[in-house]
Amino acid sequence: MITSRTAFLAAPALMGAYGLIRILDGLDGSRGPGPAWSLGHLCFLGALVLFVRGLADMRTAAGRGGLSTTALWTGTAGAVALGAQFVIDLVVGFLSADRGAMDELFVRIQDVPGVLPVVYDFGPLLFFVGQLVLVCQLAQRRILKPWAPVLVLMAATVPLAGKDLIPVGALLLLVAFAPLYRGVAALEVKTGATA
Repeated sequence: MITSRTAFLAAPALMGAYGLIRILDGLDGSRGPGPAWSLGHLCFLGALVLFVRGLADMRTAAGRGGLSTTALWTGTAGAVALGAQFVIDLVVGFLSADRGAMDELFVRIQDVPGVLPVVYDFGPLLFFVGQLVLVCQLAQRRILKPWAPVLVLMAATVPLAGKDLIPVGALLLLVAFAPLYRGVAALEVKTGATA
């Protein structure tokens, strides 16, 4: 069973694993379809499930107020959009014989009205917004370090410079969440008490 503390360690670790597998998958000049494509995407889906568990625990630690509840549901909605993107990627990988076939199928899926903005463009951003708001609240309560929001913001934006930097973003999250998975704030995460 995954504990709250384990989720804060395992989620960034699985995200980092996705990033590393993605890099390895691209060494031949093409990403997907194949086992590396599928394994990497499954790692990220696992990370998302654990991140949502973490969002719920952070909301509890932040006091379950209106802002933290809104951040939880905003982040969860973003995680659902991001998860839909990765499920689409997995299905496309399974249904395609090569990268060319994948690209054709992606175009057909993304041409469906609403899919591009909700699943690819704006929907996933909600996950990062919700996570950042909760981390800011925990930093304000001194459950997380004051620089944790900066690391979380960097983790969200570093991959925009290049998706090969996803493992760097995962490392930043590991550092930001260190008090949560090392047990320094275990009581706060479980009970919602302040430090």
